[in-house]
Amino acid sequence: MSHTPPPQLAQRLAYAGLIPFVLGAALAWILPPPDASVSGLDEHTYALLGLSAFAGVVLSFLGAVHWGRALQAAETASFPYRWAVVPALIGCTAQLMPPYAGLVVQGAALWACYGVDRQHYPRWGAQGWLTLRFRCTLVASLCCFLAAAAT
Repeated sequence: MSHTPPPQLAQRLAYAGLIPFVLGAALAWILPPPDASVSGLDEHTYALLGLSAFAGVVLSFLGAVHWGRALQAAETASFPYRWAVVPALIGCTAQLMPPYAGLVVQGAALWACYGVDRQHYPRWGAQGWLTLRFRCTLVASLCCFLAAAAT
């Protein structure tokens, strides 16, 4: 089991990937909520939709890690392939929901992905990545929850 942390570049890119989460949550609170008397989408709604879209992409990525690992290891068990599509399905479905609900689903799904990764990373010799995964999950999910609360 390797406790070697991820390479610096991977850490920097992971933390940079939190920028859209933080920005989306901040905009959800800064931009005025939509005026019911005005039709069409407003900046507040676009910020929420953008955050939800990015969360969906990240969830797809987190599932794809398992698919890629299974391919690399020529895995014959069905779990990694089945699990790999679950985050994408949840992320896409949540994007179709109103942001106050969809962002909560996506935030919870980020924690579900972390839970599965926590079980599998040590088996892959990637134990050292779990601290980064925890930090990113904490910030990203908190941003989803905070943005949902701003709706």
